[in-house]
Amino acid sequence: MNLEKFPHYPLMFGPSPLHPLKRLSEHLGLEIWAKRDDCNSGLAYGGNKVRKLEYLLPDALAQGCDTLVSIGGMQSNHTRQVAAVAAFAGLKAHLVQEHWVNWHDAVYDRVGNIQLSRILGAKVELNPSGFSIGLRESWQRALDTVRERGGKPYAIPAGASDHPLGGLGFVGFAAEVAEQERQLGVFFDHIIVCSVTGSTQAGMIVGFTAQEKARKVIGIDASAKPRETFEQILKIARFTAEAVELGREITPEDVILETAYAAPEYGLPSEATLEAIRLCARLEGMITDVVYEGKSMHGMMDLIQKGAIPKGSKVLYAHLGGAPALNGYAGLFV
Repeated sequence: MNLEKFPHYPLMFGPSPLHPLKRLSEHLGLEIWAKRDDCNSGLAYGGNKVRKLEYLLPDALAQGCDTLVSIGGMQSNHTRQVAAVAAFAGLKAHLVQEHWVNWHDAVYDRVGNIQLSRILGAKVELNPSGFSIGLRESWQRALDTVRERGGKPYAIPAGASDHPLGGLGFVGFAAEVAEQERQLGVFFDHIIVCSVTGSTQAGMIVGFTAQEKARKVIGIDASAKPRETFEQILKIARFTAEAVELGREITPEDVILETAYAAPEYGLPSEATLEAIRLCARLEGMITDVVYEGKSMHGMMDLIQKGAIPKGSKVLYAHLGGAPALNGYAGLFV
């Protein structure tokens, strides 16, 4: 495998922290650790997209682009991280924020991630379009707008996912985990990760496959459109595997996507998800959000409790970030 051939722009503090969740482990009856990509960088609270942008930013700079153009929902963690990286690199950011979630709090478009994007100096364009994983017409129009005003845009799709370089950051994540395992004397046989636009899990699949060790990367779908998410993960994993010269094709059997935890729909939590958020917070002081990490936390807990992750396993929970979005959902926690 050859990840080193791709230019890399360091945006994180270094390897993200990895630590045991001792009280949650005791509660659930097996060993659980967390890999904290939610605090991996000093750029606007960090998150998993910063890891991906370490590979996209050099490409944007090499092309002489002056504006990062991306898209997400109203409370997108991704667009907030794009805005932060643009500010750090001396670039502009143009963000399309669509109405992906059926949540109508009066301050939803003014707090949390979108507030931070505005503070960071991004141009924020609101759009009423609903949720979909595919490429968006509104995003294409934003690229044209930047060109029309004389700028040179760099196109970053939702989640930095459906992009030739989108899976590389989490190939590196897998190598980082292996080195931390070596230092700590531990081996994780199950990795839990939230999946929506696909490149986080896809990169992990490629990176951990290269290690040829017996472990499962389990995606917890939060899109409520699992077929689309599965296909995205598989597609991105395949072109990432080819890009890094993995040496074998990624097959559908390599993609594990649990689909029982996305209810009631994208961006809205079930009562079980809210219970998982509270339990994790009260046992570990670790905050998860209602859109992504709360659902992967719920999924992990349930898979352990029903024995799908067997006793004696060592589980690594990938915390991808997302807590700033909680401000838009304050009414759920009154």
